[in-house]
Amino acid sequence: MKNISLFLGLVLLLAGCTGDFEETNTDPLSFAIPAIEESELLQGQAFAQAQYTTMFGQDWRFQIGENLFADIWCQYFATTASGFDSDRYVQVGGWADLAWTSFYEESLPQIILVEDATEATGNVVGNAMIKIWKVNAFHRITDYWGPIPYLEVGNTELEAIPYDSQEDIYRSFFVTLDEAVEQLNANLDQVAFTSGDRTYGGDPAKWLTFANSLRLRLALRVKYVDPVLAKTEAEKAVAAGVFMTNDENAYVSVDETNRNPLETITDWGEFRMSATMESILEGYEDPRLPQYFAPAIEGDSDGDGSSYEGLLNGQTKVSLETSKNASHSDLATKYIDVALGGENPPIEVLTAAEVYFLRAEGALEGWAMGGSAEELYGLGITTSMEHREVGDATSIAAYIASTNTPIAFEAGAQPVADIPVAFGTDPEIQLEQIITQKWLALYPNGWEAWAELRRTGYPKQYARVQSENADVAVDEIMRRMVYVSSQFDTNFESVSTAINGTELNGADNNNTKLWWDKK
Repeated sequence: MKNISLFLGLVLLLAGCTGDFEETNTDPLSFAIPAIEESELLQGQAFAQAQYTTMFGQDWRFQIGENLFADIWCQYFATTASGFDSDRYVQVGGWADLAWTSFYEESLPQIILVEDATEATGNVVGNAMIKIWKVNAFHRITDYWGPIPYLEVGNTELEAIPYDSQEDIYRSFFVTLDEAVEQLNANLDQVAFTSGDRTYGGDPAKWLTFANSLRLRLALRVKYVDPVLAKTEAEKAVAAGVFMTNDENAYVSVDETNRNPLETITDWGEFRMSATMESILEGYEDPRLPQYFAPAIEGDSDGDGSSYEGLLNGQTKVSLETSKNASHSDLATKYIDVALGGENPPIEVLTAAEVYFLRAEGALEGWAMGGSAEELYGLGITTSMEHREVGDATSIAAYIASTNTPIAFEAGAQPVADIPVAFGTDPEIQLEQIITQKWLALYPNGWEAWAELRRTGYPKQYARVQSENADVAVDEIMRRMVYVSSQFDTNFESVSTAINGTELNGADNNNTKLWWDKK
């Protein structure tokens, strides 16, 4: 067994955050590592919690980990609370520290414990599943910070754990996925964690397709820094079989105890639709608009004939002293509190629509993606529309062929971009179209949308009203999170080495580009 001092908090996590998968009366205070090695049920419980907590499922962890950073920086939303400085490009230290520790002190112990236990008990399918999930979990964290502790997690005390370069981390992701795919291919007649797996109920064939689709996402992420690796891994993924329909989408299921955090934080009334969203969705006459947002309570306040109202990001504290909530669009009913008619939808991890857009981008590069860029682009839009249950074949085809472009979000403003939906002829315009439509399809997964914004520069954004960050101007993109104070307190040597390494070159700043951010 690896060093288990990291994992002592797991006993409380298994007790305090279980819902429909809590099937035993095990006393968490007497929980011991040998018990999980003897019980696939306990392994499944830990796996279920790893899935939920990795996606920052708890409402306050989601708010400080994603909503106040990635969701705002990718301009899905704009904050309406005057004290939320992150929309003015301030990385609030306390929030970032909680995001870091939420992963390393809550999710990571579950992941490593399940990985160790499944290896020790010969649970090959379960071991492959947790390896795939570990890659999914860590790519999110390294895409926030860059170099992070990864390769040695579980082998040493957290206070002394070394950081790994993002290049080494990404290259290891593909190796780990190879191992997991091999395990699954050899055991497709087996199942694992049927009552604990919140994604596929322990079905190895579905996990295999998820692994291939995740490989494709990671392959495109490194396109600009290592095009040979990107092409190799992307073509391998598509040849092995990736998501083709919405029935294959990867989610983390929710329940009454473990809810979709958007449903809770939406009720707090601290953010609204962004101006960028309004410009694109209304300009395209996009049928997904009412699936994403609700009409403003005060109706059409800017006289454009629509009651869907977006807010420019980066509002000043003074301007937010007058509430913007009633005059701007909240989230659609689907994402509000179930007590008010919400649906508590599952948490989206990776969808077939995203996969089609990934393949479309690969096809632009001349890679073997199983179709042309234009064909795959259209399939991405179609699959997203079907996923959101809007339109029929005729209306979707009309949307794909539309020459509509984004519009001004209010009188006197300019449209955020000038690209139509109909696929263009210039490769850079085609890329902008693919990523813009991917941004719409990814909603509300701001974590992934912010990564793609940094990687490609798309979709184009409105400049913020104000930036309080000397390193990032109002018309620039936040490039990464700076390291958190707790690491300087407890792991100073390792974090200092990471900052002074070849990837960050001594610049622990919000405008420092990550290893893969080379466009």
